[in-house]
Amino acid sequence: MAGGVYVLIALTFGIATGVIGRAKGSSFLIWLLVGTVLPLLGLIGVILYRPETEEPERSCPTCGKVLKLYVQVCPRCGTDLYLPDPSEVTQPRV
Repeated sequence: MAGGVYVLIALTFGIATGVIGRAKGSSFLIWLLVGTVLPLLGLIGVILYRPETEEPERSCPTCGKVLKLYVQVCPRCGTDLYLPDPSEVTQPRV
């Protein structure tokens, strides 16, 4: 009886975690698994998770591709990227 209750609680937390993760633009399945295996920690983690759509962006000086600020090397042209001037950093379009 106690095992069935735990499974029900774990699945409930897993579904809630998956729905919140999907709403933030991530994978429903991955957050479902995290929320099911670690019920309370998974839910706290997905609530604190920062969606990648909110990351600041900048353009590659060589090819002009728009990249997230944390990218170190441009995947298109291979240019090493350093921290840009703050005026070159833009907030992403939502």
